[in-house]
Amino acid sequence: MSVEARRPSAQRWDLGGRDLEALLAESAKYKGESLWQDARRRLWANPAARWSFLFLVAFGLLSLFAPALPIPSPVTLDLQLEPQPPVAPWTQFGGGGFEPEYWDLAGPDRALVSLREAVFGDWQTGPWMGTDAKGRDLLSRILWGSRTSILVALAAAACSLAIGVTYGALSGYLGGRVDNLMMRIVDILYSIPFIFVVIFLITIVNEYRTELEDSFGIDREVVFYVVIGAIYWLTMARVVRGQVLSLRKEEFIEAARVQGASTARVLFLHLVPNVLSVVIVYLTLTIPAVMLFEAFLSFLGLGIEPPKVSWGLLAVDGSESINPIRIYWWLIVFPAAAMGATLLALNVLGDGLRDALDPKLRGKDG
Repeated sequence: MSVEARRPSAQRWDLGGRDLEALLAESAKYKGESLWQDARRRLWANPAARWSFLFLVAFGLLSLFAPALPIPSPVTLDLQLEPQPPVAPWTQFGGGGFEPEYWDLAGPDRALVSLREAVFGDWQTGPWMGTDAKGRDLLSRILWGSRTSILVALAAAACSLAIGVTYGALSGYLGGRVDNLMMRIVDILYSIPFIFVVIFLITIVNEYRTELEDSFGIDREVVFYVVIGAIYWLTMARVVRGQVLSLRKEEFIEAARVQGASTARVLFLHLVPNVLSVVIVYLTLTIPAVMLFEAFLSFLGLGIEPPKVSWGLLAVDGSESINPIRIYWWLIVFPAAAMGATLLALNVLGDGLRDALDPKLRGKDG
């Protein structure tokens, strides 16, 4: 082919002057997206997941700052013949009479209560969700009880991350006999009936409560949190191990080993970040199970003790309100609605995160 025949093609790809400026202007309209940016965009495009996330944030903030809210104390008694039904806010918005009666609060909670007294004085909201048979405000008890459930869930999530991810990643990366031994240990722990372990430990703590608190600072609540956390890292370890087994022979892992990376560096800089999406999804689906387990144990009397409050103790109060003569519906409906809405939002958010973090859907609209 002659030089003249090739010349139009050469002129077509000449990127000088205005052609280069036009291409640069066109390319500036398109920006690359990382996996996390694409996942965040698709998660936010999912209405159910978006509203679930906003609900959980709002409810979490209300629970966190419950000591600073102008609500009655959850343990202030006003003995009555029967529980009082809820009243509409526009008929009884609130009034004086706040009494700062609480259990032994931690430092941050005491500071929030002091802030509440400084801002609102003795003013408090009315019984918008009614009261129980002892005159305790139900709205206050729901908010304070949610703090216990959320704290237990966060403790279990922290154990799953710290123990389950590390244990599962190490087992899957080492493989062979070490992997087999580590997974048999998990199987043995799975076979333990943890409800009997809880009963056994709580019995010991009750028997030697004074000695344990004075010598080691261990009380029933600490044992409760430890047992809850010790249960829920097992499945996380299995999930992470399965993901690591599929990644450990990939080229980027081989390249890291060739460069002399240590086992810890390969685990925490190369393997764990690549399974983080699965870990996050599993955590959002684990937290509801933890909350239900805490409520179940508290319902049996093995969890949080009065005067502290949890959703499990509210379930006990609700069960006592059911009798053949009259059902005090607000003691059942409002705590069940709060727990059900929270668990539903967590499950919907977990489902949305699973879709958003699926690499097969990357780049597609949510």
